Parts: sequence; structure tokens; C-alpha cells
Amino acid sequence: MGDWDIEKDYKPLIDGVDSCSDDSPIKTDGVVCGPVMRLKEVDYDDMVWRGSMLLVVRDAFDPSSPRAPKVEYNYTPSGESDISGSGSGSTFEGKLFHTDYFGDDNANHSIFQFYRYEIELPLGDVEHTCKYSINGETEPHFMFYVPAKTQNFNTIAYSCNGFSLAVDSTKFKGTLWYDILQKHSKVHYHVMLGGGDQLYSDAIKLYSPRVKKWVETNDPIKKRTMKVDDLFRREMGNFYLKEYLEWFGYGYWKGSTPKSRTLQRLFPVAMSTIPSVNIWDDHDTIDGFGSYPDRLMKTPVFSTLGNVSYKYYMLFQHHVSIDETQAHLKDKHWILSKNDGEFIKQKSHSVFTRIGPSIAMLGLDCRTERKLKSILPKSTYEVTFQRLNDEIKKKKFDHLYLMLGVPIAYPRLVILEYIFSSPLLYPIKYLSKKKVVAQGLVNEFNGDVELLDDLNDHWCAHDHKKERNNLIAALQDWGAKHGVRITILSGDVHLAAVGRFRSKLHRHHLITSQKDEKENEEILSNAEEDLRLMFNVISSAVVNTPPPDGMAKLLQSKNHIHKFDYETDEDSVPLFKTNPDQKTKRKEDCFLNSRNWSDLIPIENVLNNEYLNNNFKVEIGDHVLPGMVIDGQGFDVKNKDAKDMENPLYPVTEKGIMVTIHVEKDRKSAESESTFYSFPIPNLSKSSEKLSHKGAKHLLNPT
Repeated sequence: MGDWDIEKDYKPLIDGVDSCSDDSPIKTDGVVCGPVMRLKEVDYDDMVWRGSMLLVVRDAFDPSSPRAPKVEYNYTPSGESDISGSGSGSTFEGKLFHTDYFGDDNANHSIFQFYRYEIELPLGDVEHTCKYSINGETEPHFMFYVPAKTQNFNTIAYSCNGFSLAVDSTKFKGTLWYDILQKHSKVHYHVMLGGGDQLYSDAIKLYSPRVKKWVETNDPIKKRTMKVDDLFRREMGNFYLKEYLEWFGYGYWKGSTPKSRTLQRLFPVAMSTIPSVNIWDDHDTIDGFGSYPDRLMKTPVFSTLGNVSYKYYMLFQHHVSIDETQAHLKDKHWILSKNDGEFIKQKSHSVFTRIGPSIAMLGLDCRTERKLKSILPKSTYEVTFQRLNDEIKKKKFDHLYLMLGVPIAYPRLVILEYIFSSPLLYPIKYLSKKKVVAQGLVNEFNGDVELLDDLNDHWCAHDHKKERNNLIAALQDWGAKHGVRITILSGDVHLAAVGRFRSKLHRHHLITSQKDEKENEEILSNAEEDLRLMFNVISSAVVNTPPPDGMAKLLQSKNHIHKFDYETDEDSVPLFKTNPDQKTKRKEDCFLNSRNWSDLIPIENVLNNEYLNNNFKVEIGDHVLPGMVIDGQGFDVKNKDAKDMENPLYPVTEKGIMVTIHVEKDRKSAESESTFYSFPIPNLSKSSEKLSHKGAKHLLNPT
């Protein structure tokens, strides 16, 4: 990465990752957050890359005469020895788009000014590097990469970027953001997709006095009717503003105990050098938001929490004020819902952009309109698929990355839903609420079992089955019709897994003819022609603690082959046959409960990058077994017959994608090394006007 020396410049920033002081790191003046880079869209008609940069300034200038910090940049082909020579003196123009106040009243507050720098850069014949400075000062990481106009993006996907309130963070001595930046220096990531929970703001119930008082109110009537006045709302705003400034600006966070705190100083570094596209999930607002009963969601306190957190989500993660008509409601990268949400009185903001000539991404906003019994209304699905139809007509693409905060191909845990919501638990829940027995069993909001909102969040939850299956069928039909391979990216569950939909195989005990055997062989040997093949890459968490081994065992025990319909099987890929130490074997080969992040690299970029090429050791036409990749040795199995129905080989195709989940080797090591678990996703080489979904359960029209 040019003059960026990872070891020299950034290894010191991992010191103290497991602790931080009680004092807020927010500076008294100057730039207190940013630069934060965001990708908005890539226009392959005009050959233009569009994005934005966010800088938040505190009390630095006279509020009556604001002046944006000066941002200069140089834009030159990557790898040029004198990168400062070409384009010197060009500037990005800053716009003051929001002013915020922190404090109790106008006589005792700090002023924070939000500046957005709109960026438009031409796509060139080769990858370019954009280096920038702020008020004449620069850092080695003040740079980002723009791929060539014929080059598809190298993409990161991550989620759960923070700790839960009571986690003992001292058990973690490293940070996977160091691993990400090390890989970035060799790979050149062009975008990172934040799949939700980019920060954990559950601490509002501890550090906002009025919210804390509401949480601790036992009288259900008082809790349901407590009003939110201007001071209450301002206090909520103070919390989210401070939480974002500390986390996005400094990587600083503290939870409920002296051991639940962290200093992830490399997270802000990553945001300044890899442009982001984000969606949000519950912890970006408060744990479980949207998956509690409507009577709780409608209360003034809870609905206000949603609306205030939405404001700051848009400010920090999308560089937009909700008071701006153009940026908030008209920019063409948005896919807006037709109506406002019932609890968050705003339109849901899904995001669409091309990330290469033949790759597109759709980030679906599944939180703004979420209710206990629905994730998105029918009208939002309609406008979303209409947008996909419009985009594919403009210019064909081969792959679609679909960001869903919560996994959609995941083991069913419906039995736990029934247990946790059973009337038989009422006495225990009552005693837990009174702290007589089983403390921590129920949540503070409405006394339900603490884990019930997590289960209700899932697409496989009882109340979401029909909606889930209709979405899957619609995705399969759309992808088959247009010859687009769809890959779903999800997080939320704090472990690594890969769900899979694929054409049905005849099981050994059901094979009755040579025709059955031939059909099996065709499906196993020609994955690029499988119209139903769709992976759900589940990468979570990049920071938060993983669940105990028992959760991986439970999920593995539930990992049966499900019949989505008569022609489609659903299961999980046995990707993790060996532990990240690269030595010991795993029984739970479909679920790995260690911290992780993922990337998706076009095969063409793998072959053209010395580091990646030496790592994977693949060529077009190879067939490889999903699993661990050892640096310098490649895949464990390559170019063998794909006879294993449960774990077939997948082809390396010219227009394919290499997916890797990078899993932390040792949480006690500050080196933050990770192990590659990889597999190729082939492009879809055929199309079909419509697929059959006969036999599908919970489907509106299973034809």
C-alpha cells in the first residue's frame, strides 16, 4: 500500500484493545470524527465513481460563520512511484449539512458540525489510488482505491462490530481490524459492506438517566404511558451522538462493568481507507428493536428510541440529515419504501449500487419497518424487485450480493420459541423479574425471556416463515430469469456459517434408476448451471464474543436437509472440518463459533494478484472442495470427482467469485491472525423464465 507500513505505523494501535479509561476521548475542538468514507454508487454509463466523506468538527469555528476543513487530494494510477505528482492541489468541497448540540440546555452545550464532501472520480483503464489530506495534514491511511472501469470490486462483509454490555473484553487481546488492514495492504479492498450492528448502543439503558428510569419502572401502566418531552428526547440524542463520536471517531466503547470496555483504534482507520455501504440492525438502535410485541414498540419511550437512533444512523453511516430532501429522499442509490414505518416514522432506506461491471449489491433495510410479525410489507418488496428489474434492463450483471442483517438460510429453532413463550414459564418469569430466581432470564423492557427477541428476529421464526419463503422463491425466480447468481450476506448470530439452497439430489436410498444417478451427477458436476444454487454467507462477529461451544453443537444437531420445495434442498455447507489452529478436527463442521469477517474476490482479481494467487493456487476450470486454505498450499481437495452429495466440489469459473471467511486463530494473541475458509461461487451460465415451487410450505402461490 505504497508508504503504508502496517507493522510500523499501525501495530502500536492494537495495544490496550482490551481496556480503556473512563474518560471520553472526544477532543475539545477540531475534527473529532472522520474521515469516514462512503460509497454511494458507480455509474458505468458515465464511468464515474461517486461517494462521500464525513468529517465532524467540534467548536472549531464561529457557528455563525462555519468553514469546512480543507480536503485536498491526488488521484493517480495505483503503484506509481510518485503518487503526489499527478492531480496535486485538487479539492473536495465540503458542505455543512447538520449542526448538533450536546448538553442539557443552550447555555451549557458543545456544538458539533457535520460536513459532507461529495466525491466524483472518473473510472480509468487501471485501478487508481486517491490520497487526501485534511487541512494540510495527512496520514498513511488517508487513501482509498478505485477499481478500473473493467474491474469488479474486491469486497469485505462484516457485522456485529462491538461488544454486548456485559462481555469481558479482557479475554480478547487482538482485533480483527488489524487482520483486515493487513489483508487490505495486499489485496486492495474497494468497498466494505456493514451488515448491521456497526456499533452497540444498548448502553443507553445504563447511561441515559431517563431511559434507565423507564427501564427500571415496574408498573406496566406507567411504563407504557411515560411521556417523552424535549429534555428526554435531547438526552437520547446526547447518548447516540456521544456513542457514535467515541466509536466511529476513536474506537472507544464501554459497557456495564470495568471489564466490558474496548479500544478498537483500527476501526476508524479502516473507515478512512475503505469506503462503506451499510445497513442497520437492532444494536444500532437498541437490542431487539422491532421484534418485541407491538404494544411495547408503540410506547412513547421505545418508539422515540427508534426515531432518534435512526437520525444518527443516517448521519454517521450514510452522511445524510433527515431534514435534507435531496440527500435523504431523492438520491438514486436509495430504494425507499412507499410508506413510513409504524414505529420509526421514516421510510426504510435500502441501498442499491453496482460494484463492478458485472456485480451489483442490494442492502435491504429490514429494521425500519420491522414488526413482530412482519419484516417488510408487500409494497416494499414490490418496489425493490421493480428496481432490480429496471437495473438489469439498463445493463446486465452476473452477480447480486444481497445484504440481510439476519441469516435467511439457518437451522430452525422454533421449539425454543414455543418453550420461551409458553404460559408454563409465567411463574419463573415473574420470579426472575423480581430477582428471586434465574436473574437475567427476562429482559427489562416487557419481562419476556431475554432470548425470545433474538429468536423472533430470525427469518425462520414461526411468524416470518411465509414471508421468508416467498422472498426466497422470488429471488430464485428473478435470478433464474435473468441469469444472475445471487449470494446473500448476513451476520447477527456471532458465528461463521454458510447456508445453501440447491437443486434437489436423489438420496442413495431413493435412487431407483440410472436416470436418477445421471441427474445427480449433472447437478454435482455442473454447479454453474444450477438455477437454484444460492449461498447465504454468514459472517459474524468481527468484534463481539462468540457463543459457547454448546450453541455450535445445537445448531449442528439441527442441520438437517430441508425440502424448500420438491426441487430445492436447503442445508449448510460443511466448511469448517478443521479448527482455526489448522490442526484439530471439528465435529461441528457447519458452524464455527469464533470471531470472523469475510471477503468476496472476483476470480479475475484472484488470478491477477500475486498474494491471492499464491494463496489459493487455482486456475479456471479447477474444481475445489469448500474448506480451509493453507497459505502456499491452496485447497485440500482439487480436481477430484464430485461424488460427495453432502459436500460437492465447486468450479472456478472466469466470472465467478472466491468467498473467504477469515476466522480468528487465537483470541489471546495480539497478532490477530486468521485462517482462510474458502469456496468459489460460479456464475450462472443459463437462465429459465420461471421455476417450479410445488411442494413449498408457507408459500402464497407454490406453482
